[in-house]
Amino acid sequence: MTADFFQQITTHGAAVNLSSRAKFRLTGADRIRYLNGQVTNDMRQVKPAESLYACVTDVKGRIAADAFVHAKGDSLLLDAEPDLRETLGMRLERYIVADDVELTDVTEDWQLWHVWGGTDTPASTESIHCSNEFPHHSLRSSRFGTPGIDLWLPTSATIPTFDAIPILSDADLETWRILQKIPRWPHELNAETFPPEAGLEARAMNFTKGCYIGQEVLSRIKTTGKMPREMIAFESNVEVNAGDELWIDKAVGKVTSVNQHPATGQTIGLAMIRQGSAPDALLVGSSTGPLLTSL
Repeated sequence: MTADFFQQITTHGAAVNLSSRAKFRLTGADRIRYLNGQVTNDMRQVKPAESLYACVTDVKGRIAADAFVHAKGDSLLLDAEPDLRETLGMRLERYIVADDVELTDVTEDWQLWHVWGGTDTPASTESIHCSNEFPHHSLRSSRFGTPGIDLWLPTSATIPTFDAIPILSDADLETWRILQKIPRWPHELNAETFPPEAGLEARAMNFTKGCYIGQEVLSRIKTTGKMPREMIAFESNVEVNAGDELWIDKAVGKVTSVNQHPATGQTIGLAMIRQGSAPDALLVGSSTGPLLTSL
């Protein structure tokens, strides 16, 4: 991403093609009650016009998947990272026992686009142009750190166009994600991570909704405030790579995502470090490595 392109995105916003994401439809009279017992957020609050973000956790409270959910007619639609298509489908199927619920993989049936606005151009449906020959629906979503719009339309539909809004490549989107401090599967979110460690307590969790798998452990973290790690963002003028260990007197964490800042040229990234470690004292690679500058 160039500095000029970064400025264009910041000012005018951008669009991204997320059609490769895994997509599932839940139908049946028990769909809301069933899904509420599987995820960290309150599915009783799910709406047709807005996506609701949630994590699927295991019995120990660690993340098995993250997904965006919205209602459409008599169904719930979920989208998740492409790599979660098989495992998330199997996980959701496993706990359908006596419930009136049917899970269908609809990944190939839908295109999924996301659009967000910039400092002088708020995201709006008027900036999105779709063929009227095909049904489609849009909903509010802040999946990349700023208010935006998710657009669902059939795979067979003509690709939408956007007024003066650039479409980002996967590489440009990854740069933007890191700048916005958005954790992603499997870098920051994975089977070793509790949702609060990645800063998802406000976005993806509800502590009054009732029981779900992993709820007891996560409620204890909420009560005590104690967790093994926490996510930090950094910008550094030293060489840093994903997977590098971060040290103080010993290894206290690991870099999970890196890229280059389009304006400053410095390394930007996300890392998971031991809770309570001093971010301004982190060294890269060893106890004698260069000092990392955190944000």
